Amino acid sequence: MQRISETDLILNADGSIYHLNLLPEDVADTVITVGDPDRVGEVSKHFDTIELKKGKREFITHTGSLGGKRITVLSTGIGTDNIDIVFNELDALVNIDFKTRLVNDKLRSLNIIRIGTSGGIQADIPVDELLVSASAFGLDALMHYYHQELNNEEQQLLSAFEKALPAGYKLNPYFAPAGKNLLQSLAHDLPQGITITAPGFYAPQGRQVRAKSLTPSLMDSIQQFGHNGQRITNLEMETAGIYGLANSLGHQALSFNVILANRANHVFSTDPSGVMDKFIGQILQRIVKM
Repeated sequence: MQRISETDLILNADGSIYHLNLLPEDVADTVITVGDPDRVGEVSKHFDTIELKKGKREFITHTGSLGGKRITVLSTGIGTDNIDIVFNELDALVNIDFKTRLVNDKLRSLNIIRIGTSGGIQADIPVDELLVSASAFGLDALMHYYHQELNNEEQQLLSAFEKALPAGYKLNPYFAPAGKNLLQSLAHDLPQGITITAPGFYAPQGRQVRAKSLTPSLMDSIQQFGHNGQRITNLEMETAGIYGLANSLGHQALSFNVILANRANHVFSTDPSGVMDKFIGQILQRIVKM
């Protein structure tokens, strides 16, 4: 077994991992990720007890308990570049011995649940509703750096999406499914769809402000895509990376999307904070009962 070098796995002086500033004992088996650091407290305020609060840069972590279940809530910041940091460091915390720098003989699998905001792209998806990502296409580059295994059905879906994109757009999408166990246990009764994970908020999500977009018909292609009864439902900036890395590392992941905008109807939520707080409470109750 190969020892992991000091430059591949960087630790702080207190033995915590470099970016997250966490020790192995700080991480619960159930981890909730949120993009916004301020949202960590909006989740943990529902806990019965909070045992730990730590932070470094945009990575804020609270660990506590709700209904007898130990839960960690962690902010990732925006984008899959941060997901690369968070998921590799979470996995290292639970699956690598920091003293020997060797991978543990027995690997630990986390349940990782994203609670985030998103924009619906189909006219029939209501604003202020909750939608679950059954799978995701990534338009970013993250999972082109990691080994992935897709089954035949997943590969066919990815190929169909690649063919549906306009020629000349220089996009190289990847595909990643949700964790099957979490999808069944937490979201079997909720609306589901395919999520697009974009590498930006403006032109990569079909927005036009001042900088000229080189992909002006991207939204039309995404909205019109369909394959074997499946369609793309929403846009955001982390889910495909979360699913891809979770699958590669042997963790279960599920993304809950609070729909604050409908891009087809040009409608935005009038109470985004209230809607998010309502769904945080509902999702936590699902997690406790899991």
